[in-house]
Amino acid sequence: MLALLVDARLSAAELAPARPIGPPPGAGPYPAELEQKLRGALVARGADYEARTRHRLADGWPRYTNRLILEPSPYLMQHAHNPVDWYPWGDEAFERARREGKPVLLSVGYSTCHWCHVMEEESFEDLEIAEYLNRNYVAVKVDREQRPDVDGIYMAAVQWMSGGGGWPMTVWLTPNRAAFFGGTYFPPRKGARGAEAGFLEVLQVARAKYDEIPDEIAAAAAQVSGRIADAVRVVPGDELPDADVLGRAAAADARTFDAANGGFGGAPKFPRSVRLELLMRQYRRSGDAAIMAMVRSTLDAMASGGMYDQIGGGFHRYSTDATWLVPHFEKMLYDNALLAVAYLEAYQATGEPEYARVVRDVLRYVQRDMTSPRGAFYSASDADSEGKEGTFFLWTREEIQSLSPEDAALAIAYFGITDAGNFEGKNIPTARRPLAEVARRDLEPAFAAHQLERVREYLYGARKLRQAPLTDRKILPAWNGLMISAFARAAFVLADHSYAQIAEKAADFVLTQMRDGSRLRRSHFDGAAHGKGFLDDYAFMIAALLDLYSVTFDPHHLRAAIELQDVLDRHFADPSSGGYFFTPDDGEKLLAREKPFYDGAEPSGNSVALLNLLRLHELTAGDRYRVAAEALLRALAPVWKRQPESVPRLLVGVDFWLGGALEIAIVVPDTKDEAEPFLTHLRTSFGPNHVMTVFRPGQMQGRTAELIPWVADKTVRGGKPTAYVCERRVCDLPTTDPAEFAAQLDARREVRKARRGTGEAR
Repeated sequence: MLALLVDARLSAAELAPARPIGPPPGAGPYPAELEQKLRGALVARGADYEARTRHRLADGWPRYTNRLILEPSPYLMQHAHNPVDWYPWGDEAFERARREGKPVLLSVGYSTCHWCHVMEEESFEDLEIAEYLNRNYVAVKVDREQRPDVDGIYMAAVQWMSGGGGWPMTVWLTPNRAAFFGGTYFPPRKGARGAEAGFLEVLQVARAKYDEIPDEIAAAAAQVSGRIADAVRVVPGDELPDADVLGRAAAADARTFDAANGGFGGAPKFPRSVRLELLMRQYRRSGDAAIMAMVRSTLDAMASGGMYDQIGGGFHRYSTDATWLVPHFEKMLYDNALLAVAYLEAYQATGEPEYARVVRDVLRYVQRDMTSPRGAFYSASDADSEGKEGTFFLWTREEIQSLSPEDAALAIAYFGITDAGNFEGKNIPTARRPLAEVARRDLEPAFAAHQLERVREYLYGARKLRQAPLTDRKILPAWNGLMISAFARAAFVLADHSYAQIAEKAADFVLTQMRDGSRLRRSHFDGAAHGKGFLDDYAFMIAALLDLYSVTFDPHHLRAAIELQDVLDRHFADPSSGGYFFTPDDGEKLLAREKPFYDGAEPSGNSVALLNLLRLHELTAGDRYRVAAEALLRALAPVWKRQPESVPRLLVGVDFWLGGALEIAIVVPDTKDEAEPFLTHLRTSFGPNHVMTVFRPGQMQGRTAELIPWVADKTVRGGKPTAYVCERRVCDLPTTDPAEFAAQLDARREVRKARRGTGEAR
């Protein structure tokens, strides 16, 4: 379908300043000043600019250009040549609506959203629909990834009004920004996709009602606004959790577990990696093998199915079926970051080498396909190419047979390739059978693995010759923070320092290119940073910097984490009830100020902030962090008490808080590399609840002690690397023997496990 949106390239001659800027139909002529700005922005895009529209003059110049050409957003720019008179979110649009007595049509989506593209083609590129919309509404387009605050507020409204949510999100507003009707995707007209009423008919009815019964519309909008305020308000409790809440969350997960296919619930099936992280901690706490079986079944099924890109690496967004075969083909940075961490922890917990392979494969995908020249990470890649979803990722048997006979035989058997295909006559590669099972009996396992890697690289190269899906090159601190954590933690667990260097480069970009003074900006695109950062930007980057410190032991990273936490406490904290608001105290005032808690595709900022506060408390001995953490737990008490399975990442922090953390210090005579014999046990065992530092005596110890006071008295014994294992500042005898260090760790963990089993908290 999207082939109709011709991506013709404009030549330098076609970009001449004399070219007209045609206003959308029904919008009236643009003021001369605006027309000049639009023309200038279009010319500035250069000769390689691809105008995304099917409406063109005979020479290829886009027939229509609207205000979105001025916006630093890949998603908004996709709509810059629709025949819709789009405005970006802001006062100008709502003031015009108020002045002209019109309702506002708010459309929210993101650049790699398949159904957003479908609605664009069917409705926003349709001249009849666009003209009606332009004459009767003020149309506002929002990139949910740049304005998650706007998205969150109106998603709450749509969920209350319609019982569901998703993108594209379509909301009817009054000029004072109150919602009175909403939904998600609408087919263009009555009868399309079997609809009783399409987008055009809904636009017509809504405008008629807006004019005919304004008082009822105002009352409905006021009711929705009240419901939004209720939906985002959490009344704090006065309790702190005990171990029972973790068991109840695991029991709820067990009730929805799909024993046949792995994962939770039916189709569509989402990864929910944060749920797996909590289950692994509950397994460690309880020793219940059934819990770890749920984790392994899910990880195995995801990695062997079509939701995983068997050729290029990386996970697609979700599975449209219950068996993890047919994905929704977009890839999101945050999914791959979170899943890499889940597989890393599973590798530590089980020793299964396949989980480490998946992590390396995911990180290689990010390095090759999602990393900017300056080291930061891009946001997402699209599901669509060549006008269809998934085309880039599908294979025929004939294409696979272009390999050598031996390689083709292995690829066909291993990836499950058939003549009929498993999706619309083509094949989504899977890996349902182990390599040892499909390889020839006389083929050594190591050689079979080498041959398979060669096959993957060949197919990856062949696929690169196809028209690739769009990559959203927008850079977000929040999602970069998640991926920095993934690289940093992989550097430690897999003992590969190159991953730490990649993480440091991305962190440096965020901290130097995406800050205005001490404050983070929300996005970076086209060479500049834009917008104010939100809770997730700070919380996820603080976690990333703490993870970087835990592998590099460079005080710079810990100091940067403390500085960002100071900003978060100053501008986002709720001093009366605890926890953090999503928006800063000097941010735009929307219908409500949300305090997010739900751990969905991404963990909530409050859940991540909880563990950050606890880690900072253990590292710095700063009591204010512990006080803030416990206030956050009280603030969200109604949530974790009523529905603990909805906040798995929060409960990861609760697991840390209940038992406290081990404090580990390793003092080395000369270089940090001397700590390696001690670190081996930590790399290969799953013991997530600890903080650690490695340092040399002298200046480095002084710099570390400025931030971590409890290391000031730690010394090298007998000129050898010396380890200290402590809990609540009480330490075992220092040891220079790595085996004794491992025994001390295991003994401490067993004591803590027994204490947790009795329900004793802190």
